[in-house]
Amino acid sequence: MASSMNDVHQPFLDFESINELETVLLDTSLPLWNRLRQATWIEMKLLFSLAAPAVMVYMINYLMSMSTQIFSGHLGNLELAAASLGNTGIQFFAYGLMLGMGSAVETLCGQAYGAGKYAMLGVYLQRSTILLVVTGVLLTLVYVFCKPILIFLGQSPEIASAAALFVYGLIPQIFAYAVNFPIQKFLQAQSIVAPSAYISAVTLVLHLVISWVAAYKIELGLLGVSLVLSLSWWMIVIGQFVYILKSNKCKKTWNGFSWSAFSGLPEFFKLSAASAVMLCLESWYFQIIVLLAGLLENPELALDSLSICMTICGWAFMISVGFNAATSVRVSNELGAGHPKSAAFSVIVVTTCSFIISVIFSILVLALRNVISYAFTGGEVVAEAVSDLCPLLALTLALNGIQPVLSGVAVGCGWQTFVAYVNVGCYYIVGVPLGSLLGFYFKLGAKGIWLGMMGGTVMQTVILIWVTIRTDWNKEVEGAQGRLNKWEDKNEPILIE
Repeated sequence: MASSMNDVHQPFLDFESINELETVLLDTSLPLWNRLRQATWIEMKLLFSLAAPAVMVYMINYLMSMSTQIFSGHLGNLELAAASLGNTGIQFFAYGLMLGMGSAVETLCGQAYGAGKYAMLGVYLQRSTILLVVTGVLLTLVYVFCKPILIFLGQSPEIASAAALFVYGLIPQIFAYAVNFPIQKFLQAQSIVAPSAYISAVTLVLHLVISWVAAYKIELGLLGVSLVLSLSWWMIVIGQFVYILKSNKCKKTWNGFSWSAFSGLPEFFKLSAASAVMLCLESWYFQIIVLLAGLLENPELALDSLSICMTICGWAFMISVGFNAATSVRVSNELGAGHPKSAAFSVIVVTTCSFIISVIFSILVLALRNVISYAFTGGEVVAEAVSDLCPLLALTLALNGIQPVLSGVAVGCGWQTFVAYVNVGCYYIVGVPLGSLLGFYFKLGAKGIWLGMMGGTVMQTVILIWVTIRTDWNKEVEGAQGRLNKWEDKNEPILIE
């Protein structure tokens, strides 16, 4: 089936199959300005139809975890500390690892869909789910033994015991991640994002109601609210899978369960592992910055001011992550379809739009620098510390308009291994040592640590900009075609009866 579809869909050889955007970009009869104007309008429609729902999905996921933490906090101070520790110390680790491994599906499904090899999307989805479930089994051991792990890391036995209770309720969530992220990337590759947003929105409402009942009416405590969070993630998974089964949009890409999903797993694991390393190195980087702040002379003030700035940065980052998802879909689709000009043009438009939005947020932060902290705390000392950090926060927000988009380009092109090496060098060889030097040796405190963090991020961004500018998009198209031919099954997928 896959091979027959490929015979029909040969976009790189058949000019008539080139999409509207590529047609406009190749039409030299039009004046350059008209070509750019028409192409930009086409790309903007494609971009925002992907980015807007993606932002909504990530925002809702963020809100679900935050609301669970809030419900836990109303149970008591110990419960709040336990939920915070469980979320940031254990659950965040699993989230980053699973989301990163799921990005391999983003590359392969996006390029396969652009090339018209629709049957392979379902096979890629199943291969990724198998690998993530196996990874989930291994992660379960971390969850089960999280109490001695937290005590070994210096946490008090009382908080570690409460955090362990919270984490036990999140064990089912691990396997929801294992199914959700491949499904999410499978749908995104087909530009199907809005249904996930609607399903997540409905789930958020149910999550808030059930959490309230579990916490205050049934009084199930920490274990109850964390089990509700796991249940909510499974509701999202089930909702999305039902959509795949029932929607006409997935008829060509989902042909049922296939034994082909169990073939080529070692090679698939290599790309998944590179994707996981790329994302985890980035997410852990920001956690290390917070840990360093806790070692300063005035750790409470440093942690308070940094946590406020990080929270603001986290909300704005959800928008950048939405553009990241849109970029990877646009680039992988165009490369798979054999459209080098469209892929290059998409990168320019997405980066420009994301950067403009981020600059607007940066200006807003600077304008509110003296009052922005009062949304979190009434302390004047903390307000002054946050105001002092706001210029760096504004610059970080501006950088976030570029860096995540270029990471999306890397995923769309399949550069995960290269970016993983870049992240090691920029973040851990430059950023962390520089932040430690400025923060501790030069006595710049939280500002010095943040400057070091920015140094690593700026270096990474410059490298990615340089690589993207020098990219030969015709070669990327050839690489995508070669990757698809390598992964494509030559025979009809064998369905499981």
